[in-house]
Amino acid sequence: MSKTRTVTFLPDGIQVAVRPGTTLLEASRRAGVPIRTRCGGVAGCLMCKVNVPAEHAGALLPPTEAETRKLGSQLEEGFRLSCQARVAGDAEVVVPEDPLKAAIRKKLAEQNEEDDWFR
Repeated sequence: MSKTRTVTFLPDGIQVAVRPGTTLLEASRRAGVPIRTRCGGVAGCLMCKVNVPAEHAGALLPPTEAETRKLGSQLEEGFRLSCQARVAGDAEVVVPEDPLKAAIRKKLAEQNEEDDWFR
């Protein structure tokens, strides 16, 4: 049996143990960390893009051909497709905030500011 690796999903710090070769998308599902995808994990939609800090880049297998074609220079900025990036070692992954949640959070903050102004 192969040794498990730990993937930590930031900003929440949720950790999950997975076998080497597991995709980040599979690991996120196992950990209960939502990562949006529409294409079913075939590098078609780019919605599952995550960021891997430079110090953890070596904890993933090299990018697939599909991932390289889709992300191009974004790979140099630490972006990976969670449906394609496979775990090789202990890794940290930054999951971007869901756009809908971000819009709601922003709207609530604006309403709170307005409410404070009227008090």
